[in-house]
Amino acid sequence: MKKSDFNNRKSMGQQKPGFIIPAAAALIDMPKGYESFFKNLKERIIIERLKTVLSANITMIMLYWKIGQSILLRQQSEGWGAKIIDCLSHDLKAAFPDIGGFPSRNLNYVRKNVQAWSDREIVQRTIAQFPWHSNLTLLEKMGVH
Repeated sequence: MKKSDFNNRKSMGQQKPGFIIPAAAALIDMPKGYESFFKNLKERIIIERLKTVLSANITMIMLYWKIGQSILLRQQSEGWGAKIIDCLSHDLKAAFPDIGGFPSRNLNYVRKNVQAWSDREIVQRTIAQFPWHSNLTLLEKMGVH
């Protein structure tokens, strides 16, 4: 593209008669009560976004707990060794390439999570309220192996 073509393209559409770019009115020009209306909507959006994040966290931690429980039960009942976690990690990553959270190290943590917190209700009511990384820190501090 020649420089002159670029300059012509750049100026196209800047000054068209009758064309008005809409702009928000100043807060002072808004009707009475708008400011509190906006503030309430903003607070509602913040609260709902937080609820969404917390709900997703609880769902993820409960999924991890169920996976860990399945691994632990199979290892106990069928005598599977630690290699099963490496194999499972590989297969889960292949089956769900767009989802993280399945490295062997994390699968070991989900199994340890079930060892530390075997009661699903306690996990759902208490443990799942914390981010996953906080749970891992807690497990390490407790010395769960």
